[in-house]
Amino acid sequence: MSEFIEQLDVNQYFPMALSWATNILLASVILLLGLWVASSANKLVIGLSKKHNQLDDTLFRFLGSVARYIILAFVIIAVLNRFGVQTASIVALLGAAGLAVGLALQGAMSNLAAGVMLLFFRPYKVGDFIDAAGRFGNVTEIDMFTTILQTFDNQQIIIPNSQIWGQQIINHSHYSERGVDMRFGIAYDENTDKARAVIDNVLANHPHILKTPAPFVEVETLNDSSVDFIVRPFCKGEHYFNVLYTVPELIKKALDENGIEIPFPHRKVIVVNEEAKSKA
Repeated sequence: MSEFIEQLDVNQYFPMALSWATNILLASVILLLGLWVASSANKLVIGLSKKHNQLDDTLFRFLGSVARYIILAFVIIAVLNRFGVQTASIVALLGAAGLAVGLALQGAMSNLAAGVMLLFFRPYKVGDFIDAAGRFGNVTEIDMFTTILQTFDNQQIIIPNSQIWGQQIINHSHYSERGVDMRFGIAYDENTDKARAVIDNVLANHPHILKTPAPFVEVETLNDSSVDFIVRPFCKGEHYFNVLYTVPELIKKALDENGIEIPFPHRKVIVVNEEAKSKA
């Protein structure tokens, strides 16, 4: 009788134990294979940015992490499915939780989406001088949520990426050579050819102004009290502010030395003596 009971127990539990052992083995294989695939996908995505200098490392590290976690999520679902867990409810729960988190972090998600676009299209990079979101400065850092600028007076400005993306961005460092627009006025009595020659001489002797392309110096406007020249010399991007803030003084001194008047607005006032007028 005891032998029959032992035989019955073995026949009853052996298939169940074999099934569990098979599921554990398959789940382990799926888990290990999934971890390897997730890690390989992460390295593959990051490796793309290493092969191409124009691709941003920050963006591809983020995309690599996203790919890794998506694969791991499917791996965990597959493992749970091997043990008979109803994964449909888990997927629905995760979706609802993701929606709730997304709504709670709507502002952060907006900055994240804008950060991805900025890193993908790269309208500017670290080291560029930009005008963005009403701010001007040198880009010191770009991450997934913010862009950090350093101003000339050494202030740090942290701008959410959502305030930058979708608005006008002026990248002053995009081109290696830049034109510097300035305007100078001379009196109507002065000779414009002589004034142009004086300005050309100043530009020719400036150490940071390029010979090619040649500076542009022409009469732009016949103003109320002056003849206005537009002066546009070209320089390397790193010398832009040096040229912008040194040339006006040099031209002013040169015009003074050559006796060329720089006019200022005049107003003629006529005083009428009403008492004298009535007597007359």
